[in-house]
Amino acid sequence: MTEETTNSAEADLARHAEKMAKKKAARDKIMATKTGEKGLIIVHTGKGKGKSSAAFGMIFRHIAHGKKCAVVQFIKGAMSTGERDLILRHFSDLCEFHTMGEGFTWETQDKARDIAMAKAAWEKAKELIRDPANSMVLLDEVNIAIRYDYIDLAEVLEFLATEKPPMTHVVLTGRNAKDELIELADLVTEMELVKHPFRSGIKAQIGVEY
Repeated sequence: MTEETTNSAEADLARHAEKMAKKKAARDKIMATKTGEKGLIIVHTGKGKGKSSAAFGMIFRHIAHGKKCAVVQFIKGAMSTGERDLILRHFSDLCEFHTMGEGFTWETQDKARDIAMAKAAWEKAKELIRDPANSMVLLDEVNIAIRYDYIDLAEVLEFLATEKPPMTHVVLTGRNAKDELIELADLVTEMELVKHPFRSGIKAQIGVEY
């Protein structure tokens, strides 16, 4: 390596260090203004995979920090899942888990039963959210129940706006989240479907989908 090349490389490193220092200073200035805390309303929606998986990631973070939390599954009740089995087997003291649904509506083929189960799940969800011991409550696939009018959107919005404790996080998953819920939420993530193995004839697999 020539002296000229060495000097050029050192100059590049110096410019990079200066650029990163400015970026860090700007970042630190922004972060210094972010001092508030509140219980968040979090929505995971969209056609892509990963809505419930991401939500369970937050549940496991809560468990890892020794914080009490709860899960209500509105739809996915017909089959065992890794998350549910792990929580019930090892973390039931920290995470209350209620599987209220009996599968997707096209599987039960009983709308009245689906509505009754969804309403029961919503009642349980309200009870868990009101409980000050829980700092996070996951309402898994609740957006599906709202979409099919199994539970009333206006009631959900009113409850979250007026009865949710100030420091309790509530996570709502499922595709086709209503615009009004998105507007109310503090954090909204839309999972975009780019490619899925199901389209190539690959079935749901253990450790990936459930």
